[in-house]
Amino acid sequence: MDAYFTDLLIAEDEALKAAVADSDAAGMPQIAVAPNQGKLLHLLALTQGATRILEIGTLGGYSTIWLGRALPAGGRLVSLEYSPEHADVARANLARAGLDENVEVRVGPALDSLAALESEAAAPFDFSFIDADKANNPHYVEWALKLSRPGSLIVVDNVVRDGSVLDATSEDPAVVGTRRMFELVSTHPRLTATAVQTVGARGYDGLLLARVTG
Repeated sequence: MDAYFTDLLIAEDEALKAAVADSDAAGMPQIAVAPNQGKLLHLLALTQGATRILEIGTLGGYSTIWLGRALPAGGRLVSLEYSPEHADVARANLARAGLDENVEVRVGPALDSLAALESEAAAPFDFSFIDADKANNPHYVEWALKLSRPGSLIVVDNVVRDGSVLDATSEDPAVVGTRRMFELVSTHPRLTATAVQTVGARGYDGLLLARVTG
């Protein structure tokens, strides 16, 4: 089904295909969003009218390209990546896609980079995509909220995890972090949210969408 959707609706160009190929050649895990998911992020950012986008978890820059292409002229995307090696591959992929002027990849622990962004007192982000180490999901959502404005959209990937997020006894850090993120969002006075399950090329998973309300 994903291949059917992609063939009819997505039309990946050479920059996107090369980003996948170069990420594979660098030995990165094959955990980037699928093409139809990348297009979904692109359409969400376009619908949001986002001029400033925050991405937590760059990997090889595949989702970054989709998001970067949603920016208007003069728009800005900041993507945070822990691995210097992954960041180098992502920067090359972004340059090939013609996005190196609009997208900045920052290297280091994301929580440190997020604190640095706050200290810079830059304009708030209109759209945030969280797709990094899942144990820190609640912290990433809190930071995305701090760096947002009323009306901003926050998207968190991989929130179903083959259904393992239902296991309240799990000691898997990814499950624990994701459950804590759900608990945070469900009670936060400044967020209204939903989550949907997905099945496809990336298996059985899902995503959360939260809108900043005040």
